[in-house]
Amino acid sequence: MLRPWQPPSPLPTAIAHKNTPPRLKFPRASASTTNASEEDDNRSQPGKIRRQVLTQQGRGKLDLRSDRDFYAYPRFVTHVDGGFISALTELYRRRLQSGSEVLDLMSSWVSHLPEEMEFKRVVGHGLNAQELARNPRLDYFFVKDLNRDQRLELESSSFDAVLCTVSVQYLQYPEQVFAEIFSVLRPGGVFIVSFSNRMFYEKAITSWRDGSDYSRVQLVVQYFQSGRIH
Repeated sequence: MLRPWQPPSPLPTAIAHKNTPPRLKFPRASASTTNASEEDDNRSQPGKIRRQVLTQQGRGKLDLRSDRDFYAYPRFVTHVDGGFISALTELYRRRLQSGSEVLDLMSSWVSHLPEEMEFKRVVGHGLNAQELARNPRLDYFFVKDLNRDQRLELESSSFDAVLCTVSVQYLQYPEQVFAEIFSVLRPGGVFIVSFSNRMFYEKAITSWRDGSDYSRVQLVVQYFQSGRIH
């Protein structure tokens, strides 16, 4: 039975690798011997930003309702065509490793992961619990509005891959979110961001809505560059 994720404390496609020296990670002590301060040490520290990419105006949206309200009703649809999905699944097949731990950020009822690949753990994040509960690839999930609070509250260096599929256009503070992602990626991990020219227009940020396909690619490149890999 799918369980909500419990934090450790009370088509263009862009790809980034975390190229830092490998580091061994040992299992944590059992609950009976782990105190609160030890758990705080394991939790990822707030991501560090090299520079801000967006202006305040560029972060704006036409629909000022909270994202939690906008996505309150589940949408069991795909927002891209079959060709895009096939290409994305093939990319995952080539870039992801079986047995790895994956964070599917801003996910929904489907993750487009290759059916034949098995992973140690797939954690999903999104804004609609009903959609996430329907996703057969998720072992856990959590609901969080990243435009209200960008902290992921996940352990440092705990994932081999992070995915963000056709949703990056809705992030109002992408610099902080990308920095957070780099903090939870393991050394050598991969971060795959995919997007198309389709969107919920009223919920996409101004810099995305007003841009061309090329400028949107460049915008995501700048998001990657804004997050400090450490």
